[in-house]
Amino acid sequence: MAANLKVLVHRNSDNLHPLMGDFDSTSAFELVNALDSNCEGAGKVFVHTSCLKNIYPFGRETFHNYLCSLKNRHIRLIFTGANAATIAPDPRTEQAHLNLIMA
Repeated sequence: MAANLKVLVHRNSDNLHPLMGDFDSTSAFELVNALDSNCEGAGKVFVHTSCLKNIYPFGRETFHNYLCSLKNRHIRLIFTGANAATIAPDPRTEQAHLNLIMA
């Protein structure tokens, strides 16, 4: 994992809030694992991207590829912040099984 990436999980009501630092392929895998481990019962999952410093292309691709492991979950992923468009899959073409929103 990128040495300075932190995946913060904070439960607030039925919402789950993860993220900050550099985003490489290992970090992407770690984020998907955090989502999988902590999304049970969460109505919404916010992925805050404003604190991401570097988003590596292979990290983004890895994240998109591993999201398929969440296909049996009913997760509403909401990407927020300055890097939301960079990290979030395109809901029209990728990961159609997830409810993806960019805010």
